[in-house]
Amino acid sequence: MPGLLMPLEQTVYNVDMTCDSCVQSVKSALSSVAGCDKFDIDLQNKRVSVEGTAPPSHIIQAIQDTGRDVIIRGTGKPNSAAVAILESFDPKDNAEPVRGLARIVATNDSRLLVDITLNGVDPGTYKPSFRASGNISNGALSTGKSIFDFGSIEVGPSSAGQSFESANLGIHELIGRSFVVQKEGSELKEALAGVIARSAGVWENDKQVCSCSGKTVWQERQDAHKQGLKI
Repeated sequence: MPGLLMPLEQTVYNVDMTCDSCVQSVKSALSSVAGCDKFDIDLQNKRVSVEGTAPPSHIIQAIQDTGRDVIIRGTGKPNSAAVAILESFDPKDNAEPVRGLARIVATNDSRLLVDITLNGVDPGTYKPSFRASGNISNGALSTGKSIFDFGSIEVGPSSAGQSFESANLGIHELIGRSFVVQKEGSELKEALAGVIARSAGVWENDKQVCSCSGKTVWQERQDAHKQGLKI
């Protein structure tokens, strides 16, 4: 989608690297990602910073393909990024409710880009939208009317899909609202939904151990995987 590509400034990731061989693998992987214009790899701090137009999901997938885990830690300037974890509210998915993630980055005060990733969903065409309310107590049914509809996300036999979209809105207009992804032909009660929350800007999140749980970022990542968050 060349028309959407605008400078995303910088994104920062933690990458589970232990030696120079790891660095070379990550370097090779990032060199092949379209839109990854510049990157810096810090082995000592297990950190990779990237500049360019490549969606974060593309960066993450490239690094994961080397066999290393990766966690996004910050995107863009302070107060310019948000995230919504997309969950299923179907009782059969209670053990692993998370089915996707929407990362939202502002390119200016009135335009933003949305990197949407779905995992573990049925094949088909899915329609994402911003919703008026952040009330997900009853799943997508309690999120109110749509305030912005995006294009489609196609999910094939792999049960995964990805889309990079844009909207003429500001981050400040969305915090506390919700993001919904509904499969075409399905009822709204079956849709994925998540509350939109602020996300850390570049260099705003350097924690390696969670103060509330005492777990490392990698242990937290394993817990997220158990809940269905694959990227």
